[in-house]
Amino acid sequence: MNAEENDAPTRGANDVAPQTEATPASDVTTAGMNDEPDEVSTSDTTRPGRVRRVLIGLGVVLVVLSLLVAGGSWYLVNRYAGNIDRIADVFRGLDEGSRPAPPTPAQEAAEEPLTFLLVGSDTRISAEQGEDPGGRSDTIMIARFTGDRKNAQLISIPRDSWVDIPGHGMNKINAAYAFGGPTLLIQTIEQATQVRIDHYMAIDFDGLIQMTDDLGGVDVVVAETTSNGPYTFEAGTNHLDGDQARWYLAQRYGLPGGDFDRVKRQQQYLRAMFIQLFESSTFTDPGRLDRTLRAVTDAVSVDDTLSNSDLVRLAFSLRNVRPESIDFFTAPVLGTGMEGPASVVYLDGATGERMWNYLRNDSLGRNAAEFGAEALPDIPR
Repeated sequence: MNAEENDAPTRGANDVAPQTEATPASDVTTAGMNDEPDEVSTSDTTRPGRVRRVLIGLGVVLVVLSLLVAGGSWYLVNRYAGNIDRIADVFRGLDEGSRPAPPTPAQEAAEEPLTFLLVGSDTRISAEQGEDPGGRSDTIMIARFTGDRKNAQLISIPRDSWVDIPGHGMNKINAAYAFGGPTLLIQTIEQATQVRIDHYMAIDFDGLIQMTDDLGGVDVVVAETTSNGPYTFEAGTNHLDGDQARWYLAQRYGLPGGDFDRVKRQQQYLRAMFIQLFESSTFTDPGRLDRTLRAVTDAVSVDDTLSNSDLVRLAFSLRNVRPESIDFFTAPVLGTGMEGPASVVYLDGATGERMWNYLRNDSLGRNAAEFGAEALPDIPR
């Protein structure tokens, strides 16, 4: 099988654009058709337009608050938080006595920092490559929300990172998931970083890609021109629709930086979605907001220690996090090499320890400049 076949999304020539089970076809194909692009494009350049947009946003907030006051909180909680699947017993098998201590909150922080382990995969791509999507993880990220709930850091760990997996010896880090599921993956990452994981979230990129068209596409930056499937991604900024995004994220071969470029593509795609979400009319269009929230919640699963009410409270506490307040990094690496027949990534222990220590002290955001080589480049806007 050639590289292009390995990278191909699993859709036949006559298939239509993929849809999630919880997102009806009518919602996907007609998303945004009732928007008024001409009015938005002109009002965004004038002060009265911006004021009107703010007032509309406030109006939506007031509607939501009125629903809560009127007893509609049960409906809202279950419509969104209740749409998220739960993963059972993620932390039950961990020895509490050997786990890292909770992070030290900044003095001014009102709450303790919160750390998620994000694991993602594209089930269609897994099926195309003859792999079990439940037995591997394409994307591994540590997501830290600071104690003041105003900033966040996302750190990608290359899936081929060569680490010690408790009970299994040295292996690629994503093998931990195959050996022991989320519990062993958490144990492996906590041992390697001494960063305590509070919650676990599984992301199905199939579901997130469904949002791309509804948001009007997203912008990503390509380091060098590459091709995958029917598309060529030119060096520089590319505006991707949903199908292009699928091929863009599916590419595993032919990237100048190999798996490191793939990690950056995943990060750029997530950040591009955040940016487009905040810059589009999503928050001023109740119908579009509802469709988006349903699509997002359908694409993620969380550990069963988070109740619906916990998720709503968490979402409210993170209301001040904006795209510009999220820093993206890759775990520091020394380079690549071979372990037997396997190509692996060697992590940089010294630089990594500095990064993990800042994370343990809730100060990575303030010291981000030290890790310029590991940071995601800005998207020109």
